[in-house]
Amino acid sequence: MTNNDPSSDPMLPPGFSWPDGMRAAACFTFDVDAESPILMEHPEAAGWLDVMSHQAYGPRTGVPRILRLLDRRGVRATFFVPGYTADRWPEVVRSIRDAGHEIGHHGYLHEGARSAPDAATEERRLLRGLDALDRAAGVRPIGYRAPNWELSYRTPAILVRHGFAYESGLMDADHPYRLAAGPEPGDGSLVELPAHWSLDDWEPYNYLPGITGSGVIASPADVLARWMLELEALVAEGGLFMLTNHPFVTGRASRAVALERLIEVAQGTAGLWIATAAEIAAHVATLPLEPVLHRPHDPT
Repeated sequence: MTNNDPSSDPMLPPGFSWPDGMRAAACFTFDVDAESPILMEHPEAAGWLDVMSHQAYGPRTGVPRILRLLDRRGVRATFFVPGYTADRWPEVVRSIRDAGHEIGHHGYLHEGARSAPDAATEERRLLRGLDALDRAAGVRPIGYRAPNWELSYRTPAILVRHGFAYESGLMDADHPYRLAAGPEPGDGSLVELPAHWSLDDWEPYNYLPGITGSGVIASPADVLARWMLELEALVAEGGLFMLTNHPFVTGRASRAVALERLIEVAQGTAGLWIATAAEIAAHVATLPLEPVLHRPHDPT
């Protein structure tokens, strides 16, 4: 049962509602990339101890700190894990599982769809990531987040074929929706949980000389203020606040303090449902939403 009548609230899409008593939702997610994104773009960095140590901060120090933080706040989160991270740091993946958090799929070596020449390559990478997560922690994710948020028009059908319930990374909405896998009703669909670069810690915080970032590293106070404004605005719109953090980035001490303050504010916001991505997707799957089909463009 829901308490929102979509026909009476012009900010909510047709057929959409939150659970009874809730007017918006917040989901705290962590992409446990570790070394994988650097190795994907710069395989030569495998021999650079300084760079590899920067990335290892996530599983070695950031994940334990974030798990303690979430335990203090009583929040269950979603951790999207590349298969390479699971193979290299299996005990860390198990610690996330054992703390009661959701584990989602995040590619194998953080490969985005743009580097895949065909559907077979995309599918092979997906399966390799699934196998790694199974080996490390015996988990079979129902949620997917594309590395670098790179999806092709063929990705939804591949995800549906392998039993995924949701995807998180498209940027065309403030509310979750159903994403069609193809043009025919029998093609199936999955839930889309939209995200955005403005709610990602990589852009303001991350810097590796010659590899990523501008060299201007933001203050956690400034980032917290930015995210608080977005939280307030999305709650007013009845939308989804989908925060994406990386343990090697936000797992650092002062940034984790800012994150905990944000969670504290979210917990004190009346009518804000704080849930895992899987929990939000399960609710959205019960709603009478028409699947949205994204059609490829032809600029010629």
